[in-house]
Amino acid sequence: MIFMPFSARTEIMPTIIRPRIAVTDDFIIGPGKIDLLRAIEAHGSISAAARSLGMGYRRAWALVDALNRNLPNPVLESIAGGKGGGGAKVTDAGAALIRAYDEIEAACKAAAHPGLDIIRALVS
Repeated sequence: MIFMPFSARTEIMPTIIRPRIAVTDDFIIGPGKIDLLRAIEAHGSISAAARSLGMGYRRAWALVDALNRNLPNPVLESIAGGKGGGGAKVTDAGAALIRAYDEIEAACKAAAHPGLDIIRALVS
C-alpha cells in the first residue's frame, strides 16, 4: 500500500459519526448493538445476523443479552422452532431503540457538520 500525504489525496473519505451512549458506567449502547438488531430484523435469527456481520454467535448473544438485562423490556422475542426452524424477531422495544439511536446519530452528525467542514478543509 502506498501512503500519500493528505495534500496529495484527491478524494476525501466520507465522515462517519457513530455515537456510543453510556447509559450507565457498565452499559453502553453503540453501533455494534444497533447494527446487530438491524441484522436480526433482516435475517430473522441471531446466528444469521451474526454471520452477516462477521461476528461469532457467542458475541452476538452476549450483546443481545446485555440489552435484555439492562432495558426494562426485551429487544428480541424468540420464535419457536419446528419444521422451518426457530428464529428471533425484534420487539417493539427493540425497534424503538433503533429509532432512538438513529435520531441521536442524525443529531450528532448535524451538530458536527461545521467542525467536519473545517477538518475536511484542513486535510484536502
